[in-house]
Amino acid sequence: MKLNRYLLLCVIVTSLGGLLFGFDTAVISGTEKALQRLFHLSGFWHGFTVASALIGTVIGSLVASYPADRWGRRLTLIVIAILYFVSAVGSALAWDWYSLVFFRFIGGLAVGGASVVAPMYIAEISPPQWRGRLVAIVQFNIVFGILLAFFSNFCVTLFNLGDLEWRWMLGVEAFPAAVFWLLLYLTPQSPRWLVVCGRDQEAVDVFVKLGVPPQEAQELVSEIRSGLERTNGNEPLFCPRYMRLVLLALAIAAFNQLSGINAILYYAPRIFQMAGAGKYTAFLQSVAVGGTNLIFTMLAMSVIDRFGRKFLMLVGSIGYILSLSAVATAFYIYGAQFDTFGNIVVLVSLIVFIASHAFGQGAVIWVFISEIFPNTVRAKGQALGSFTHWFMCAVISWTFPVIAEQSGGHAFAFYAAMMVLQLLWVIFIMPETKGIPLEEIEQRLLTKRSRSSQPV
Repeated sequence: MKLNRYLLLCVIVTSLGGLLFGFDTAVISGTEKALQRLFHLSGFWHGFTVASALIGTVIGSLVASYPADRWGRRLTLIVIAILYFVSAVGSALAWDWYSLVFFRFIGGLAVGGASVVAPMYIAEISPPQWRGRLVAIVQFNIVFGILLAFFSNFCVTLFNLGDLEWRWMLGVEAFPAAVFWLLLYLTPQSPRWLVVCGRDQEAVDVFVKLGVPPQEAQELVSEIRSGLERTNGNEPLFCPRYMRLVLLALAIAAFNQLSGINAILYYAPRIFQMAGAGKYTAFLQSVAVGGTNLIFTMLAMSVIDRFGRKFLMLVGSIGYILSLSAVATAFYIYGAQFDTFGNIVVLVSLIVFIASHAFGQGAVIWVFISEIFPNTVRAKGQALGSFTHWFMCAVISWTFPVIAEQSGGHAFAFYAAMMVLQLLWVIFIMPETKGIPLEEIEQRLLTKRSRSSQPV
């Protein structure tokens, strides 16, 4: 199976769900202080307001496997696009705190669903030798969406819109959401989902359209059909057969958020102001963080299928530990009295942190989870990993303002300690999955003799 234009079109369109995922996730960083003042929110309710979208994300990721299996990946993505659009328009027009929280919750449902379905769909249509790079386009667009959100927020502040500023920041998302919605009608159903539904000839036709020669497409569908027949289609995810896969997905998803990545993205301007930067400087520094994220994501995409998922995770884990330790030390030393040097230390350390995340966890998580589960439970497994990711994200983002009010150093020291545990997990437990067909990964991971310290 080779790359062709239609396959690339499908990947690019689907990955726009990742762009909206990133934009929706980060755009709140420019509005959270204004919302706290406008609605007179305490630290607890301020954290809840920021986390309201994440509560929707947790639910969206948990339930996304049902429509993805029942309706198909494509139709589920269309519903997700509609939710993005409704959330953006509703948040911009919110008439009180309750309506704002409701529409942010709707956006969270879309983010959670996209984090499950978009990487899974791309993994199911991609050639094995290109799968890592193609699925990583979702992460690239997530990062690009984060950068666009930071840049969009900065641009909005230049117009001095006063009380309308936060409404424009949240409403801009409606435009890319509408484009995503329309372009999805150009994509096909996942051929592997079609085989699961017994529509083998349709699956062959889709594979051919995606660039697979007709004879190879027939053989590929037969191989997928044989794999399904070896398993019970009604087998639950939580059973002894899949326990190793479940634990792998839970671990990588939990560690992703225990790094503190989303707390830093959501509160980036506030963190820089805590470290002594002015308002406009803080927003510009946030853009620098977003730009670093984009550059190192592109670097990771270029090497993920050459050096493998595990190598990227090792490098990223070491970078996490060094950068988070430096930020924690700066906050312990300076407290609330940062000078120029202290601000530079925090800025440089957070840029190293973002680079480490983009090159490691950020590039690997959605690729890895989309690869390790068999066809019959892939949607459920992807949903489990995504649910864990977003549940931990909600916890971290909700608690960060409360902890930061006491000491920024405590929060960053905790994140650094968690990344030491991640490094040990990567070294001793995480398997390698690069360049292996999905059906072969399934066989190897489910073989009792396979050892996690060796390539799968």
